[in-house]
Amino acid sequence: MPHLAPHILTVPASGIRRIYLLASEMDNVISLSVGEPDVPVAAHIREAAKDAWDRDDTSYTANGGIPELRAVIAQKLARDNNLHVEPDQIWATIGATQALNQALHLTLAAGDEVLIPDPGYTVFTMAPRMLDAVPVPYSLRPERGFMPDLAELESLVTPRTRVLIVNSPSNPLGTVFPESVLRELVAFAKRHDLWVISDEVYEYFTWGEPHVSMAALDEDDRVFTVFSLSKTYAMTGIRIGYLVTPPGLAETMRSVQEASISCVNTPGQYAAIAAITGSQQNVADARAHYQENIAAATGLLESKGIEFLSPAGTFYLWVRVDHVSGGDVAAWAEKFLLEERVAISPGSAFGRTGEGWIRVSLAATREDLLAGLDRIPTRLG
Repeated sequence: MPHLAPHILTVPASGIRRIYLLASEMDNVISLSVGEPDVPVAAHIREAAKDAWDRDDTSYTANGGIPELRAVIAQKLARDNNLHVEPDQIWATIGATQALNQALHLTLAAGDEVLIPDPGYTVFTMAPRMLDAVPVPYSLRPERGFMPDLAELESLVTPRTRVLIVNSPSNPLGTVFPESVLRELVAFAKRHDLWVISDEVYEYFTWGEPHVSMAALDEDDRVFTVFSLSKTYAMTGIRIGYLVTPPGLAETMRSVQEASISCVNTPGQYAAIAAITGSQQNVADARAHYQENIAAATGLLESKGIEFLSPAGTFYLWVRVDHVSGGDVAAWAEKFLLEERVAISPGSAFGRTGEGWIRVSLAATREDLLAGLDRIPTRLG
């Protein structure tokens, strides 16, 4: 048979999905590995999608989305993100993953380099490899409060560097970059004439430090912003996100979108309109649920002497397990699943600096969350 393109073979497998798939073949597993909200989709969102199906509103839409959807997103961006954009800068996508991929397709050529956070979301490493580009990790370390080191970033820039990816609130860390840090990153990108891709999927889940959109700090049109409805509204399987581009790219985006997906499914777009414009009570309830889970989980870990990073955002907990993981947290996480029936994500799935840590999803029942964490051996001494 013919050979696949050589660069496709360099795309790493997801360490998260490995645990998820193994757990799916087992019984009585406490699932704390994937970022799946454990709250229901609000009734008015489900009804909007159902109504579209019932009236057979299932035809193609414009590449960027239904005009009403783009209009309500523009209103939301102005209200919540201090971003004032034209509708032709807003592109409905199949979740945030496609939005990220679109931005990378627009900015990277084969052999180009992209600076990615480490630890950082797995797709930040996988997606550039699919373009025959090179992900270059910049470290987020405990001794710096998991904030980027500008000196390290400067040292990583080469003539091939084209893009800086920033993720705040961070998956997997739960950190939220303050505005001062984001301004430094924008200035860094300007100094080196880099594009910026800002992943803001968890924008509504912050626990103190306010979320700031990088594009609101951008004065020379270099920031692409990736948003999603999946986590905010528990719409993970509906697959609706959106990409906000710098101005002047509408014609190019029409071609890129047509060549990749044509358009997002129509009932899903109506669900998105309902989500953005309807009652936000379910979001408030989810926030309260996650905050209560954070308090319960961190209290338990403290009682066991286990180190963790108190999350400033998202619904994840970054937990240190190097007292039991033996230098190979991926192997330990698999063993922990097989022996204790608890699925968690190994920190090494998110980059080399994640070794010795795990990511725990707090989107679970209180009973499951505490039962799962309680099976982690106590740290002695």
